[in-house]
Amino acid sequence: MLWATAGVVTLGFLITLEIAARHYTGQPGPMTNQAREVIFAPKPGPLYGGLALMMVVLTWRERFIAAGAAIGIDAVFVLVRWAVDAETLDGHFFGNGALWVMLGYAVIAVTRRTGRERVLLLKAVGLGLLLVAGRKTGDTWLLITAKTRSEVLDPYLATADHALGNPSWLAGRILQATGPISTRLLDLVYAQLAVAAVVVALYQLRNVAAERRFPSHHLVRTFLVIGLLGPAIYMIFPVVGPIFAYGPGTSGTGGVQWAVADLWPDTLPPINTPHPVPYDAITPRNCMPSLHTAWATAIFIHSRKGPRILRFAGAFWLIATLSATLGFGYHYGVDLVAGVVFALTIEAALRSQERGWDRAGLQLVAYGAAVFAALLMSYRYLPMEMAGHPWVSGPLLILAMTSVIYGYVRTTKLWEPKAAPARQPELRPAPQSDQREAVTPAGVPAPGTTNPYS
Repeated sequence: MLWATAGVVTLGFLITLEIAARHYTGQPGPMTNQAREVIFAPKPGPLYGGLALMMVVLTWRERFIAAGAAIGIDAVFVLVRWAVDAETLDGHFFGNGALWVMLGYAVIAVTRRTGRERVLLLKAVGLGLLLVAGRKTGDTWLLITAKTRSEVLDPYLATADHALGNPSWLAGRILQATGPISTRLLDLVYAQLAVAAVVVALYQLRNVAAERRFPSHHLVRTFLVIGLLGPAIYMIFPVVGPIFAYGPGTSGTGGVQWAVADLWPDTLPPINTPHPVPYDAITPRNCMPSLHTAWATAIFIHSRKGPRILRFAGAFWLIATLSATLGFGYHYGVDLVAGVVFALTIEAALRSQERGWDRAGLQLVAYGAAVFAALLMSYRYLPMEMAGHPWVSGPLLILAMTSVIYGYVRTTKLWEPKAAPARQPELRPAPQSDQREAVTPAGVPAPGTTNPYS
């Protein structure tokens, strides 16, 4: 019933987003774009990542067959496109095969499987397609934010960011000074966040084929919910980021001609009374909160129970993502604080739903939501006070974020199953032997006994 309800809600959301995209942007929505990729060249995205997630329910033999079929189908599509000189998106050729195989297994689940096996395979196909659809949904959301929010609130965040010492300006200068190696590394980490998520998710789902069931909670759930709810905050608090509002960055027709001033990263923005500023209809308003930070935080959390190399990779990806978001000028420091709180609140809600809502879970989710709302309100209505008293407001921001982190760690530790102590074997007293000698009436030891006086 839960999966059926989730499926109906997801379908309704996708239909609504399809209608909104056509109404506000004049462009097809996520459902049309996904259907288009059955035949036409796909947009770069996690198609093979979705296939990998789907294959967690298959045997190794079935996995090799599915992967081989996907690669073979892609090879045919590539040859046909090369022969007819078909147009591709960003020179991207591959991906149709993965989509075909996932759809094929959906047909197999309906026609060839029954009972629990059918449900398990349909869950796997749905998980893979949701990962792919999540990318399409995000692209549509970003386009809607650009078309419907003509003004952005960057001056408010730039002013509030003085409380944290304008970390984006500092990180931008550091990245420029460290040369192309650090830039390429951070760009790779920033662009391949979904790959890191798939790796962690595959580790969490590694036993599905053997156990014939999915774990009650895993990274993909958190990833999808963050991507679903985050763009709604974009609509409430539209922000384009330092590189676009205060620097020479370009996005379509955006850039310096739309910027408040060309300051990033060399000159700190002045502390003036902020106000909304107009911006182009192309650049996404996708800064508040930083979803890259939220996703990297989720990867870090879910990698904690893996082997050492996975834990190290999760920590590295979080640090590198934070460095990239600031160093490339995509986010202000206050965006990252909000992103961490946003991720922990969603993760707490999903874990509470998984284990059954209790008082501790409700309190943690309510507290995280209250802190997140307080952060948005302070950025919007108290930026001048924050900039004027950085030695007070800065530590308060960090303290607010740290309190949510502490609450999450403390509460989830209470939820962890405690290992039962090893049962010690009962110590029974040794049977005491009768030390009295058996003697005959004449005082002579009975046969078979020892005379201590002999």
